[in-house]
Amino acid sequence: MTEALASTPTPQGGAANLAIDIHTHYVPHGWPDLATSDEMTARGEWPWLRVETEHDAMIMLGTNEFRRIESDCWDAERRLADMDADGIDVQVVSPTPVFFSYGWDPIEADKVCRIFNDLALEICAPAPKRLLPFAQVPLQDTDAACREVERCKVNGHLGVEIGNHVGDRDLDDAGIIAFLQHCASIDMPVFVHPWDLPNSPRLDRWMAQWLTGMPAETHLSILALILGGGFDQLPADLRICFAHGGGSFAFWLGRVENAWHRRPDTIATSEHPPSHYLDRFSVDSAVFTEPALRLLIDTLGANRVMLGSDYPYPLGERPSGALIRSASGLDDSVRTALLGGNARVFLGPAAVDRLRQ
Repeated sequence: MTEALASTPTPQGGAANLAIDIHTHYVPHGWPDLATSDEMTARGEWPWLRVETEHDAMIMLGTNEFRRIESDCWDAERRLADMDADGIDVQVVSPTPVFFSYGWDPIEADKVCRIFNDLALEICAPAPKRLLPFAQVPLQDTDAACREVERCKVNGHLGVEIGNHVGDRDLDDAGIIAFLQHCASIDMPVFVHPWDLPNSPRLDRWMAQWLTGMPAETHLSILALILGGGFDQLPADLRICFAHGGGSFAFWLGRVENAWHRRPDTIATSEHPPSHYLDRFSVDSAVFTEPALRLLIDTLGANRVMLGSDYPYPLGERPSGALIRSASGLDDSVRTALLGGNARVFLGPAAVDRLRQ
């Protein structure tokens, strides 16, 4: 093990001032053939990795190219070097959503989750105090998802990443609510990432699925937990965070609040107005401009925003944390909270104990 991998960062001010990036992704450098069933073979959509060089590969879905990636997706040493360059002490390392497999048979999806979750542990193993693995689960099957998140907690995962919907089932679906209740009961934080975006010819240009679809999908998911009564059913101690600053939710909260009061016949389906639930979830800081960051702080509160970069993908922030560090008008306590203090609360005692070891 190299010195870089073995070392533990010692930021000025001690462990309480660690910079923690709660939104990063991994892809393993290969995995067993997933086309193990007639259904998967017939659909031709199973994911595999076409390795092109020691440092480059292509994620494939059947015969279709999905995304070109580099070794920072799987190489801990390269990842840690980038973290050191950016001043990041700790990363939460989550799955890449294309591998969620919610549209597959639950038995096959469960196999995929187990394979990728075990590989995530291998990727993070060289630096367990700096690389904190989050799991994935077969969310289309509530019982299987609960079993897998329990297995992952025992094995060392510190949280779970889920997609923002399962087909036409949103986050207020009874099965997903039951899974979230289970996560709260076993003290596993949840990171929600948009995936399986709507597609049409109008969205095929300029990566419009990512530029407009992702913010809208995340906004809709937060609305589902509010207007769909999800938060009314979930315990207050569930720790849940939404990617990309919560999408467009913060900007349009006023519109939603106004509609809740003016159209109670169809919109006032939650026990309280939308603004009542702002202390029930967090968001990351991947919004790229100071006015957008200020909007999140002003709308949700400084204790509900955490550093998140979307590393290592090209639409993410580099250097990670640059927006928070450069934003004017933040006092030292708020900047420290956004850089890592809020993440320590979100990750919970198990993660904090690991960082202290």
